[in-house]
This record gives sequence, C-alpha cells and structure tokens, in this order.
Amino acid sequence: MIATVIQAPEWPGHMVKPLIFLAGTTTPTPDGDWRQKLINRLSQYPVTFLDPTNKNWDSTWTEDFSDIRWMRQIRWELHLQEQADIVVVFFHESTLAPVSLLELGMHVRSGKVIACAMPGYAKRGNVQAACGMYDGEFVTSEEELAQAVESRLRDRFKLSNIEATAGFRGY
Repeated sequence: MIATVIQAPEWPGHMVKPLIFLAGTTTPTPDGDWRQKLINRLSQYPVTFLDPTNKNWDSTWTEDFSDIRWMRQIRWELHLQEQADIVVVFFHESTLAPVSLLELGMHVRSGKVIACAMPGYAKRGNVQAACGMYDGEFVTSEEELAQAVESRLRDRFKLSNIEATAGFRGY
C-alpha cells in the first residue's frame, strides 16, 4: 500500500498530500465499512487518508467540552477537515448522520467536497441541493464515490495509480 492512513486520535507529523478526509456515516452498515473499502480501492495512490474513526470511542463519552476525549476528537476532526484537499462525506440510509450534514454544510462551498448520498438516505435531496447550489460533487453509490475521488486525484492533483504506472501485475 502506497497511501498513508491517519486515524483519530493520532496527530500526524508529515503528511503526503493530497489529504483526503473521510467524513460521514460512522454507524455500522450491512454493506461493510465504506471507509475501509474506499481506502483499499485507492491504496496505490500517494495520498494521506484522514479517518476520524476512533477505536477508543464508547458510550461513556459525552458530547461536551467537559469530556476531554470528546474535545480532542472534535478538534482533531475540525482541524484536519480544514487541512484536507478533498473532503469525502458519505451518507448511508441506516442513519440520518446529523454531524455529517454539518460537515457538508461547513465545506461544500470550498470546492473540496465529494458527497455520496445513497438512494435510501432520508436527507438525500438536501445533500444533492447543497452540492448543486454550491461547489460540491454529488454521487449516489460507493462505486461512483471511488471513481469521483480517483478522477479528482488524476485531474486536479495529476496523480496516477503507482501500480498501474509501474506495470504491476501482481504475484
């Protein structure tokens, strides 16, 4: 794997650009971990994935600055979303994902957002409208999401898949 993955709450040192922040649904879905699938698909690009999934998170955390764990998590997320070159926001029908809607609203005007709202997602129209009105790219499946990120890496950042470039055939 060429790509680097930084997972919360780890603070990165040197990061290979472009930086891809993986915002969106954290609730487990029947379709598996969308973040891991996207990372696997694009692992041969020289990029850094910023994954907010915190393996230490549990039901004892409170969403309040009095909980130092939560405060550190939120600061990690907000800081690295600002640093990111691409902000992926994924919406699955299994949850409303209100924090993900907030993240979309914060970044959709930046030109960095690629948003995926699955067909059964309850607020899909809102996501599509925000992307259409402002500068967000909107897709409707995990496959389209991977293609959109890959296209952005090639077109905007002039990157190529290292294995494809090197003629990698596997072993």
